[in-house]
Amino acid sequence: MTRRFRRARVAVLLGGLSAEREISIQSGEAVMKALRGLGYRVIAVPVGRDLGARLARLRPDVAFNALHGRYGEDGAVQGLLEMMAIPYTGPGILTSALAMDKTMAKTVWQSQRLPTPRWTVADPSARRLPALPAPLPLVVKPNSEGSSVGVSIVRRRAALAAAVKTAGRFDRRVVIEEYVPGREVTVGILDGRALGALEVEAKGEFHSYEVKYTAGREEFFMPARLSPATTERVLALATAAHAALGGGAYSRVDLRVNGSRPFLIELNSLPGLTAFSYLPRIAAHAGLEFPALCEAILERAALGVRESRR
Repeated sequence: MTRRFRRARVAVLLGGLSAEREISIQSGEAVMKALRGLGYRVIAVPVGRDLGARLARLRPDVAFNALHGRYGEDGAVQGLLEMMAIPYTGPGILTSALAMDKTMAKTVWQSQRLPTPRWTVADPSARRLPALPAPLPLVVKPNSEGSSVGVSIVRRRAALAAAVKTAGRFDRRVVIEEYVPGREVTVGILDGRALGALEVEAKGEFHSYEVKYTAGREEFFMPARLSPATTERVLALATAAHAALGGGAYSRVDLRVNGSRPFLIELNSLPGLTAFSYLPRIAAHAGLEFPALCEAILERAALGVRESRR
């Protein structure tokens, strides 16, 4: 490892304006602790609408993007950092935007013949719901949120409108998606290579926001309880999904595995880096402990356009 940012001023962007603000703060604080422990000069940068002015004052050499959700994970902050010529962690503008927009990600995967559950898009302000993509049960979720914010599993037709309304509090577009029974599996990607597949079993109906971020509400199996052949298919599919959306230094790909058949659910372009997060668990099993993971992510910081900084 070159450690090219060893003497750099590292701005850790955290907080932000999305529904995942609190999780971003936890991710950012964990990253700062890890990097400081390795000797890096780290500056905490709470993100608000004054981010541009704040960065202009601080003049960091590189930004570690620990934001989650809207404005931080969707290409918005990436565009600002590009304009200011500040190298940053995570993918560039296009990959960020595609990954955050569930319908666009699924459209790209479908064009590459990568399996993903059937879906349609609903307007929460419309009087009528669209034709359903599959029989009940169905998954209803905001088009552009993460951490299971606003997600419902609908088992009765009478509950569908309320679920769309709930998801509509977070987004003007709502995804109604086929429910795939089976195992919940997530794959960590670093440098285009799958680090491993983690199976997550919720102690509850599904992986709601509360389940994900409450200790003891999930059980983890690393590696996932899959046959060798199915594991190979899962890892290959996750790697292909990462590449199809433009690649990038790292990501986490969520899937459902029904028997031996994996289906792509979504790609997290800035996966959580908290004490409860999945990517650090996967990386640790692959021999990359949390501080080393943070350093590896930082080392891959870059600008999408390789222009020299003025």
